[in-house]
Amino acid sequence: MNFQYIESNPKILAGKPCIKGTRISVELILEWIANGSTIQQICYEFPQLTAEAITEAVRFAAQTVNHEFYYEIKKVA
Repeated sequence: MNFQYIESNPKILAGKPCIKGTRISVELILEWIANGSTIQQICYEFPQLTAEAITEAVRFAAQTVNHEFYYEIKKVA
């Protein structure tokens, strides 16, 4: 999937995925949503964001988690 609003630049927040042209990370947006904020509230607090950019940040996070692999690590006695 192509993302119009998300970029990852090693010079901005150590490469964390952010909304293009800002230092607002996808992680920060997810934290706001997890704490009960609506898209409208986030747009009010961060006027440089659009509802579309916030929605895309959530889609980006969902796709990223969908492509992760988890391995069970067993302790060797």
